[in-house]
Amino acid sequence: MIKIEKVLHLNSSKGRKVRVVREHYVREQVPCGSSLCQAGCHNDGKVLSGDVTHYVVPDVGVVRDFLEILEFRELQGIVLTQTAYQTVQHTRGRRHYNRLRALLKDPRHDCVLFANEFQQYCYCPRDKGESQDKWHTRNVYNAAVWYYNHLAGLQPVVMITEDINAISEFSALNSGVYVISTQEYLLSFWPDLQAAHDLYNSIAQTLQERESEGVEKVYAEHLPAEVMEAGIKSGRYIQGILSVNKHRAQNEAFVRYEGSASKNTELNSDVLINGAKHRNRAVHGDVVVIELLPRNEWKGRTMALTEGQGEEQPLEETQSQPMPTGRVVGILQRNWRDYVVTFPPLEEVQSQSRNSQKILVIPWDYRIPKIRISTQQAEALQDQRVIVRLDLWESTSVYPNGHCVRVLGKAGELETEIQTILLENCIHVPPFSEAQLREMPVNTEEIRWQMDSSEVSSRRDLRDTHLVFSIDPKGCEDVDDTLSVRPLPGGKQLELGVHIADVTYFVREGSLTDLEARSRATTYYLADRRYDMLPAVLSADLCSLLGGVDRYAMSVLWELDAETLDVCTVWYGRTLIRSSYQLHYELAQSLLNGEVVEVPELSQLKGSQRSQKLAELLQALETLTRVARHLRAQRDKGGALELEGVEVRAQLDEEKNITALVPKQPLEVHETVAECMIYANHWVARKIQENFPHQALLRHHPPPKQEFFNHLIDCAKARGFSIDTRSNRALADSLEQAVDPRDPLVNKLLRMMATQAMSNALYFSTGACPEEQYYHYGLALDRYTHFTSPIRRYADVLVHRLLMAAIQLEKEGSLSKPLASNKELEELVQHINNKNRAAQHAQKQSTELFQCLYFRDKDSNTDERCVADAVIYAVRANGFLAFVPQYGVKGAVYLKDREGQVVSIDGNGRCEWKAGTLQRYPDRISTCTSIGTHTFYLFDHVTVRISVEPSRCHADSLCLELISNKPHCPVQPESQPAGRGRSELVQEVVRWAEEASLQAEEERVRKPKLSREERPFRQSRTPNLYVLLQEISELALLDLSVCQIRNTEEQTCTASS
Repeated sequence: MIKIEKVLHLNSSKGRKVRVVREHYVREQVPCGSSLCQAGCHNDGKVLSGDVTHYVVPDVGVVRDFLEILEFRELQGIVLTQTAYQTVQHTRGRRHYNRLRALLKDPRHDCVLFANEFQQYCYCPRDKGESQDKWHTRNVYNAAVWYYNHLAGLQPVVMITEDINAISEFSALNSGVYVISTQEYLLSFWPDLQAAHDLYNSIAQTLQERESEGVEKVYAEHLPAEVMEAGIKSGRYIQGILSVNKHRAQNEAFVRYEGSASKNTELNSDVLINGAKHRNRAVHGDVVVIELLPRNEWKGRTMALTEGQGEEQPLEETQSQPMPTGRVVGILQRNWRDYVVTFPPLEEVQSQSRNSQKILVIPWDYRIPKIRISTQQAEALQDQRVIVRLDLWESTSVYPNGHCVRVLGKAGELETEIQTILLENCIHVPPFSEAQLREMPVNTEEIRWQMDSSEVSSRRDLRDTHLVFSIDPKGCEDVDDTLSVRPLPGGKQLELGVHIADVTYFVREGSLTDLEARSRATTYYLADRRYDMLPAVLSADLCSLLGGVDRYAMSVLWELDAETLDVCTVWYGRTLIRSSYQLHYELAQSLLNGEVVEVPELSQLKGSQRSQKLAELLQALETLTRVARHLRAQRDKGGALELEGVEVRAQLDEEKNITALVPKQPLEVHETVAECMIYANHWVARKIQENFPHQALLRHHPPPKQEFFNHLIDCAKARGFSIDTRSNRALADSLEQAVDPRDPLVNKLLRMMATQAMSNALYFSTGACPEEQYYHYGLALDRYTHFTSPIRRYADVLVHRLLMAAIQLEKEGSLSKPLASNKELEELVQHINNKNRAAQHAQKQSTELFQCLYFRDKDSNTDERCVADAVIYAVRANGFLAFVPQYGVKGAVYLKDREGQVVSIDGNGRCEWKAGTLQRYPDRISTCTSIGTHTFYLFDHVTVRISVEPSRCHADSLCLELISNKPHCPVQPESQPAGRGRSELVQEVVRWAEEASLQAEEERVRKPKLSREERPFRQSRTPNLYVLLQEISELALLDLSVCQIRNTEEQTCTASS
């Protein structure tokens, strides 16, 4: 090892040049990272494949500016030098640096990091007067030459650079090392990789035109990092994440106060950022630092409905009370992502590009500002959805600059809109690779998968001793869980069993399948398809606990007192099971209701044998229901909440045309299954937390902030109810009593408002959270995790591994391999939380898409299905928000148009527009015209017409237009418990859906089926008729993370006079 001095010229945080001299050690032995190594290097971790035609060494400028090209998996054998790596770390943002790190870590990319500056024969001291860029290029070239010589000429090396002088200087020096430009490399080696060529041209053009708009500053400069950090510590500045209001994206944004050192006692939750100037180039999702404005400059939230989310007008007279208002003084972290945009109309493009090729494109997401890109294909890209990335936003530019990545498809087409939803939520689900599928077990008609004999002997065998059955949505392929319940000998005890698919047996930690599942984190369910977390050979076959086949499982078995149902003992472990019945929810509920229905597994049996089997099944279902009621009652005593969400299923025909919107119909058996799953999750959480107090993955639900309940309290008060929100128990009791016998929808709406006030339930590592914060507010449990759905949730896979480690630790006293550290686990659960949130948003947006598709082809003036009953649930300055229970639609209803006219009601309840005024009160809004005055109260039923407002650049939206102040259908009190019965209308819709489903099934039978060999290679898009209904109580009603809607108005509608 040789010690030398390394001189660096760095930029200080204040912008000054600083000369830094550091000790630098170089040595002869540095790992090369190649499988062709002839020198016996100790290459740990990733190793470059030898099965490539050449190795590629990108220059610093290529890594800095064209990293996206290197991310193509087709490019293999990439050697990234330490020189380029450190330059990106010091000169580009954290986002760019993290992408480079992810590229190096990802085993699916054939690239390695070579520490050339520590290699004795690679390192080059900087010559006097030599520019830094030239020095870097010389270092990279020397690394490429060393690599070629180190491998004894077995592999040619191509250095790619954007420096023309370097090409002329180095290209002829060594016969085995070729120095060419990035463009020439793509043309020579990858002529058919058109996406890479297009992306290169887009980035190159952007770099050429990256001069600023002018010298005059449009925005204030951001503060240096150390100034912001000192200000945060002293309390002068506040750190938070910028959240833009999509309904007033140009004017309103908020920063959530999250406990920084500010001593301002008035900061309870949000700080308003009013106007683009005060936003100071921050984009939705950025981590920003803000400074509070003087009190006399504070503004209030706009309380009026906005007509069109992109059209905003100053509405000073409709603002709420002034709230803390601030301005952005700096950005700690850019959270830019890929954005879907649409080019403006052709006439705007022509006017914009007279003097320049820079075009302002319009993002699909209202919260993102227009983006300036450089392109010569603006006319060709009309009516296309295009993916762009942001590059920078200078203080002299009104808009951020970016570049095109690729074309997504034609706007308005179903596949394009679905891919837009996925990309906008950062969901990437390519087909599973061949390498991943090679890890899968084989299960074909010719080669049947067999259980391993050693595995069978090591597991507890329940196949002949337990009546195991599953209850899932109709058409479910990925059966995660099964149940069993039986009396134990002596009759004094019962045994309750929850048996979960043993995914971890097939998905080994660190395998390619495991890495892909970790990356996806969950199965993504959309209205017309799903994207599986695991390949279909596992999710729909070998892991799925299908009826009549032997399967590996992870089981929790409780011995309960037969009378009190108290727990006597509990057992955890790996088992063998065979599910006897694969029931769906409706069938199980019909059996419990005493109805005569056909159980498919019993259809071949006759007489007494069939009656005996049916009696055994019915006895098990009834016992299970009794146990579940007891478990629910226990949680109710602790304050468990029963909340409401808006859930609607889109029924599709064979060609994916939407035929009906079917509201969710809850059954008691839903709650029965959910209670058993919650019980298993709770006990597994206790087990892993006791054994690993600092490394367990749990799930908590923080109590909501009291100010979020204000809307719920005010609405309930208007109906004469009092809501106590001091605790979950008090809230649950209040909601239970807030029942209007004349209108059951009142309680449903109040529960929906309570859901909206809730915070998100999140995964966390026990080592990063104090024990008093483990509590799950919605479920009223002191410990909770997710264990019961490992086929579609990666968090459950991690919990399974933790549970097996806990069992091993208790049996053997030590672990065969160390667990992930608390820091590693915390990073992983943050990733999973983000992906779960993305999955929820994507599912919601896809449902909204299909709601629009349902109404788009209908004439709203003549089709009776476009007229529906709606309930008022919030009052605004120029209208109200209404909920349409028939379709699960929320939207704005305007009582005042742009011309200042207001809705007038005639003697028959019909509406027309006339000159007049509006008067808003906390619980009502009144219109006053020459005909008279009419008042709309909270929870009033009105009749609305539903139509679709098309949008060229954004998603289509539904419009609600008031046509009568009377209910569309008379509101009848329900004789059955809330949520148990079906209206005649819903029965009719379900009948249509069932007929469509039967017709689709007949068509499917006529078509050739995929063979077992073909199934693993498809991405599942089979419509799931009852998507995730088994998790309604746990996730949508109880876990509260699905239904989170944070104080934003569903104002996606406009009214026309």
